[in-house]
Amino acid sequence: MKKLWINGEWTDGAQYTTVRSPSDRADVVGDYATAGAEQAEAAIAAAYQASHSWRHSGVQQRADALDLIGSEIQARKTELGTLLAREEGKTLPEAIGEVGRAAAIFKFFAQEALRIRGDKLASVRPGIEVDVSREPVGVVGIIAPWNFPIAIPAWKVAPALAFGNTVLLKPAELVPASSWALTEIISRAGLPPGVFNLVAGPGRVVGEAMVNDRRVDAISFTGSVTTGSRVLAACAARRAKVQLEMGGKNPLVVLADSDLDVAVNAAVQGSFYSTGQRCTASSRIIVEEAIYGRFVAAVTDKLQQLRVGHALHTGIDIGPVVDQSQLDQDLRYIQIAKDEGAKLAFGGERLQRDTDGYFLNPALFVDCDPSMRHTREEIFGPVASVIPAKNYEHALQLANDTEFGLTAGICTTSLKYATHFRRHARAGMVMVNVPTAGVDYHVPFGGTKGSSYGAREQGSAAVEFFTTMKTAYIAS
Repeated sequence: MKKLWINGEWTDGAQYTTVRSPSDRADVVGDYATAGAEQAEAAIAAAYQASHSWRHSGVQQRADALDLIGSEIQARKTELGTLLAREEGKTLPEAIGEVGRAAAIFKFFAQEALRIRGDKLASVRPGIEVDVSREPVGVVGIIAPWNFPIAIPAWKVAPALAFGNTVLLKPAELVPASSWALTEIISRAGLPPGVFNLVAGPGRVVGEAMVNDRRVDAISFTGSVTTGSRVLAACAARRAKVQLEMGGKNPLVVLADSDLDVAVNAAVQGSFYSTGQRCTASSRIIVEEAIYGRFVAAVTDKLQQLRVGHALHTGIDIGPVVDQSQLDQDLRYIQIAKDEGAKLAFGGERLQRDTDGYFLNPALFVDCDPSMRHTREEIFGPVASVIPAKNYEHALQLANDTEFGLTAGICTTSLKYATHFRRHARAGMVMVNVPTAGVDYHVPFGGTKGSSYGAREQGSAAVEFFTTMKTAYIAS
């Protein structure tokens, strides 16, 4: 049984949860502790107690710890990737790639710990200097989602520690294994007790405790719009710093002048890989009428070649849906799309394999109207809708016609249209001739409108959320 990590010790939870693989319900990943109110309180108290000394720790100490963590993750990427594939269901190559990304994130922020910048300015008053510096926020609560069970905790935990904050990590209840493995590595990195704490458990207990406790100075959340809205309201009520990454209904525009092979690859990779369970997935494919028929035929042909199956099996392109609840949601939206009059060009049915898993054939709907529910609401599964556009201007209008704004893509050989789309797409990230899903670890991540709130994540932009600025006036 795998315990919680609180105040530098492995601690029993209020209860234990058995985690099973979505590829094979007979495969028990392990039994993992879940925190109750008592453990949540202990973790918050430990992080608060450790906060004063850690905020004044040396940057080299932080850099060395993060570098050590990154090195071990990288050395064990196949082992950790296998664990991730078992518990979450993404294919083994994708899972190993995610672990490698987590390692790179820790390595990157090991160096960022040494690059915390400030300013020294002259005052308008003679004989006075002005020093502007960055300081840690304090205690940071991290609420992570299930779809990237090691990469997203990494890109929140690493900068929080690098900039001198203490951490409370609450992974999603579905995927405690990867966070536990990450914690086991962190536990041997030389951090003082209380600096990092793993408090897996239900949101209604652990999440609520973190969000509402005045000792927790900041909350970094990735998850649904509904939960994110509640987190925002609670943090605003006590004026805590908050960072939200929520939903997406991302467009991929395909113009008539695009390279068809490039466009098909971007659409299939962006819409269906990782079982479509990415906030950056391109679930709305907007295609210029001049190539609409050829594009749909090419994508359908590509989908027929994909193999759906057990995440650990060789040659599998798409693994299972993460659990029964998500599968039910996917199937419900597939039925909604049919009822709305969208044409199902491919897939959409549950698949039977040699093991008892949540396998779903990717669904491609065509001739969709942009007002249909399935083209407007986030499904978070391998379901994509193709919408016809008269021309580029119409396509751009359709792309921006959404309450979300995380990422947007375009496939075109026109520098004119690519440049215009980069400037006018209302999204935090824009992709040209590449899938909308797939971002680097060393650059800012985040969106606009209903997708994100607060400072950007990742890269050098992470310093904005995980530090506060202090202005000091010094008379010489």
